[in-house]
Amino acid sequence: MQLDFPIIDPHIHQWDPYHTPHAAALAVKLFGKHPRLLDRMVRLFNPKPIVDTVGLTEHITAPYLPKNYKWDIGDYQVEQVVHIEASWHEQKGAGVVNETRFVAGLPFEEQGLELGAIVATADPRRRDFKKLLQLHQQASPKLRGIRKMAPFHPDRGVHAWADEPHLYLNKKFLKGFEHLAKAGLSFDAWVYSTQLADVIQLAKTFPETPIVLDHLGTPVGIFGKVGKGTGKTAKERQNILEHWKDNLAKLAECPNVYTKISALFMPVLGHTFHQQRRLASKAELMEYATPLIQHALQCFGKDRTMFASNFPMDRVSTSLVNIIDAFSDIVHDYDAQALKPVFYDNAKRFYRI
Repeated sequence: MQLDFPIIDPHIHQWDPYHTPHAAALAVKLFGKHPRLLDRMVRLFNPKPIVDTVGLTEHITAPYLPKNYKWDIGDYQVEQVVHIEASWHEQKGAGVVNETRFVAGLPFEEQGLELGAIVATADPRRRDFKKLLQLHQQASPKLRGIRKMAPFHPDRGVHAWADEPHLYLNKKFLKGFEHLAKAGLSFDAWVYSTQLADVIQLAKTFPETPIVLDHLGTPVGIFGKVGKGTGKTAKERQNILEHWKDNLAKLAECPNVYTKISALFMPVLGHTFHQQRRLASKAELMEYATPLIQHALQCFGKDRTMFASNFPMDRVSTSLVNIIDAFSDIVHDYDAQALKPVFYDNAKRFYRI
C-alpha cells in the first residue's frame, strides 16, 4: 500500500570501494572496468561462505551512495536514514573512525534526504574502546550507537561475521560494553538465530542500554538449504522456525530491546532468486515474510518493531520498492495502527533523531 507519511529508514549501508578502505578495493581498482573478470576475481579470492551469503558479487563491489539509495526508493518519501557500519576495512588504531567521517560528509541533501544518525563500529574488547567512542562522537554529532557484528553459525559453511561463537558473552566484551552504557549510546546487535540467547543475556546484563536486534536475528536456512546442510529438509526448516520463534519471544521480554524487520531476503536465509537471475515479486515477498513479521509484531508490539531496508544487501533478491510495498501491506493487515510507529516513530525514538 502507499504510505501517506514519510519513512525513516534506520538501516542502510553506504560505501565506495573505489575511494575508501573496502574488502574488495584492490579487485575493484584492478578489474572494475571488466565486470565479468571482477566477479571471477572476487569469487576466487573470497571464501565460498561469504560469496554465498551475499549472493551476487556486484552488490559488494559497486559503490552505494546517496544517489543510489535515492534511485532505489522510487516514489516513496524517505525523510531520514540511519547509516549502519558496513565492515570498514581499516581496522588498525582509530581507523574505524574514518567511516564515521566518510558517512558524515556524504551529500544526502543533494538527493532530498537527511542523514538522521550514524551507527559506527568499534570492538568493546579493545583496551581503547572508550577512546574510540569519544573519537566517533567527535567525528559526528549524529553518532547514536555502535554495532559489533557477532553472527557465527555451527555450520561452518555459513559465513562467520565474528571471530568467536559467543562474542556477546566474552568477559572483555562485557567490560568494554560498560563504556557504551555510560556514554548513553545504543547498541545494534546482529546474530544468527542460533545465538539469540546471547542477546538475551546481554540485554539482561545491561537493562538500561537500548539494544536493537538487527534483521530479526537472521534465521539461517529457514527458506532453503545453505552452508553445508542447514535447512536442507522441510522438517529441519520447521525446527529452525520454531527455535527462532521461541527465542525471539524470550528476547522481547527484555523491555530495552527493539527489533528491525529487515534483511529477510538475504540469500543466507535460503533464498535462490539470485541464482534464478530474477527479482522476487511483491506476492512472493509477502508469502515468505508474513509469518516472520507477524511473529515479530506479536512479540515486540507495534512500539518496539521498526522497518529497515538493509539496502543494498537485500537488492540481490528484490527491489526496495517491492519490499516497502509488501512489508507495509503485511503490517497494515496485522494492525493498521502499527504503520506509523513501525515505519517512522520507533526509529525516530530509538535513534533519538
